[in-house]
Amino acid sequence: MYSQEDLNSAVASGAISQEAVDALRAHVASTRDAVPADAEHFRLITGFNDIFVTIGVIIMLVAMGAIGQAIAGAIWPAPQWPEFGSDPDWWENNRSAMAIARGMGLSFAALGVAVTAWLLAEFFTLKRRMALPSIILLLAFVGGVFLAQLGGIMAYMESGPERSKTIGFLWASLALLITAGFAWMHWKRFMVPITIAAGTAAIAGTAIALIVAIIGPDTANIENVLLSLVFVAGLVVFGFAMRWDISDPGRETRRSDVAFWLHLLAAPMIAHPVFALIGVTEGDNIGALAAVLVLAVYIVFGIVALAIDRRALLVSALAYVLIALTFLFREFGAVELNFALTALVIGSALLTLSALWTPIRRAVVQGLPSDLKTKLPATA
Repeated sequence: MYSQEDLNSAVASGAISQEAVDALRAHVASTRDAVPADAEHFRLITGFNDIFVTIGVIIMLVAMGAIGQAIAGAIWPAPQWPEFGSDPDWWENNRSAMAIARGMGLSFAALGVAVTAWLLAEFFTLKRRMALPSIILLLAFVGGVFLAQLGGIMAYMESGPERSKTIGFLWASLALLITAGFAWMHWKRFMVPITIAAGTAAIAGTAIALIVAIIGPDTANIENVLLSLVFVAGLVVFGFAMRWDISDPGRETRRSDVAFWLHLLAAPMIAHPVFALIGVTEGDNIGALAAVLVLAVYIVFGIVALAIDRRALLVSALAYVLIALTFLFREFGAVELNFALTALVIGSALLTLSALWTPIRRAVVQGLPSDLKTKLPATA
């Protein structure tokens, strides 16, 4: 199986002509009765060997994390717990040592994972160009870089005198910014599409942590403030994703894969604050009005998803729709079958939408302004 990027590379090297590639794409599109964009292709696996390698990569990363933690334990051993009740002041006397041991254990484990992930990527990403292992290695590297710093922050914050939460958020923002820098280095070296989303998430986290530090973590209604910040950040990420999408409306290059992961990042950042504001996350008894609002918002998400030909928004909001429909069926008396009926309705709706995605999307796009339609993926 060849990706769109592989075909473009073959054209650039002169191995095949652009006309032949265009004819091949047209043939594949006609046999599938849909343009390639409608299927929202992205490269994940090319064979079972990708899964085989991924399993080995995960085992290797876990092993290196355990080795790193053991090394930290030898350098900063944790105090031994006394027999129960034998020393009531033990925790206060050993709090700093315990915090340092835990923090350094996390840092060394994460550092081992990050270094190993980079070294493995030199072969499986740069040489073999394996998609699924590359995704796992990128996530392990970026996560390892951040957790290595977080361990040091935890050791600093929890040892010694009590420190304010504001200091913690400032340190977290710096750690996230450094993580974004390492993600950029990884992108320049390996060009894995998900890297841009990982770096963008780190930058969004940096901005949110800085704002919380400025206004104060103990500010009244800080949860609502956080939700608002995440929502705004989600809209910015969505706009960034659309910029990548617009640069490749044919969905033929790596830029489309980058946009896919950015949309996957933006979707929960937009969906969760909206549904939290409606009250879906507060429990089962959300109220009939809230349930109807959830369905209305989901329809809006569906229209947006159809217009831009991205399904991430629909997937991210599924859990909230499940809660809303379950409540409505229960209110109408279907107590025993409420979940089954909810699953039946949602499953049927998703399968129908999948089967009729192209004609429904065509109708949605035709109603948009002409200048906007030219920037969106073509419809069949």
